[in-house]
Amino acid sequence: MNTAYHIPVMLRESVDALITDPSGVYVDATFGGGGHSHEILRQLSKGKLLAFDQDSNAEKNAELFSEYSNFQFFKSNFAYVKNFLRFAEIGKADGLIADLGVSSHQFDTPERGFSFREEAELDMRMNENAQISAKLLLNTAEEQELERIFRDYGELDNVQRVVRAIGRERKKSEIRTTSQLNAILFPLAPRNKDYKFFAQAYQALRIAVNNEMQALHELLLSCSEIVKPGGRIVFITYHSLEDRPVKNFIKYGNIAGEPDSDIFGNVKVPFRSVGTKIITPSEAELAVNGRARSAKLRIAEKL
Repeated sequence: MNTAYHIPVMLRESVDALITDPSGVYVDATFGGGGHSHEILRQLSKGKLLAFDQDSNAEKNAELFSEYSNFQFFKSNFAYVKNFLRFAEIGKADGLIADLGVSSHQFDTPERGFSFREEAELDMRMNENAQISAKLLLNTAEEQELERIFRDYGELDNVQRVVRAIGRERKKSEIRTTSQLNAILFPLAPRNKDYKFFAQAYQALRIAVNNEMQALHELLLSCSEIVKPGGRIVFITYHSLEDRPVKNFIKYGNIAGEPDSDIFGNVKVPFRSVGTKIITPSEAELAVNGRARSAKLRIAEKL
C-alpha cells in the first residue's frame, strides 16, 4: 500500500511499542496518510483498529483500507475518541497512538495555506468544513486576542509589533493570502532568523484555527478512560507546545505538570513512562525524511 501521502515518523519504534496484544483493540488518533495504521494492521492477528482524522483527504485515504474487515475509520477530531469508542460499544482499547502536528501532504498542498513558502489563500483548516479560517481570524479577531495567539502558540517576542502591523494593514484591505501576510511579517523578522520567525507565526495561526491545544488536552485527559490497564499510549510530538502537556500528563497525570499527591506524599498517576529516554529519529531516518528532525516519541503504560 502506498503511504507516500505522509511519511510516517519513527514507524517501527512507535508501532512496536504500541502493540502489546496482537488480538487487541487499538486507536490511531491521527490517521493522515495511513502509514502507522497500515503497520498496526500488519502486526495484528485477530485485533481491531479504529482510526480518526478530521481531514477530508485522510477520509479518502481510509477508503484504500476497505480490504481490512478489522479496520474502522471515523471522520472526527481526536478530542472525541472516547465518545466514538462508546458509540462503537468498545469498552477500553489496548493502545492509542497519536502522531501530532501537520502532515507533509497538508504542507505540500499550497491551496490549504499551511506554508508561508507557497502563494495561497490563508486557510489552515484541518477540517475544511470548519467555520474559522486563518483569513477570518486575522481580519476579525480583537488585537488583544491576536497578541495572545502569537505569544502563546508562536512564542514570538515582538507580538505587539506584529499585531499592530496586522491591524494597520487590515484597516486598508482584507488580508487574504500568504503573500500579504508575509509582506507584513518580513520587516519584523529578526535578522538571520526569518525562517524560524515565519514558521512560528504560521504555527500560531494554525494552532488557533484548529483549536489544537484544547483538542490535545482533551485527548490526553481521556486516555485514562480509553486505555485498559497494561495498554499503552504512544505520542509523537514536533514542538514544545505539544510535547510539554504530553510529558506532564505521563509524569503527573495532568496537563499543568503539578504533582497530585495522596496523604503519604505519593504522586497519583494513571500511566507510567516506558523507557528512561525520549526516543528521536535515527540518522538513517533523517536522511530520508528531514521533516522528522524535531520529532520526539513518548510511550507510557496504563497502571
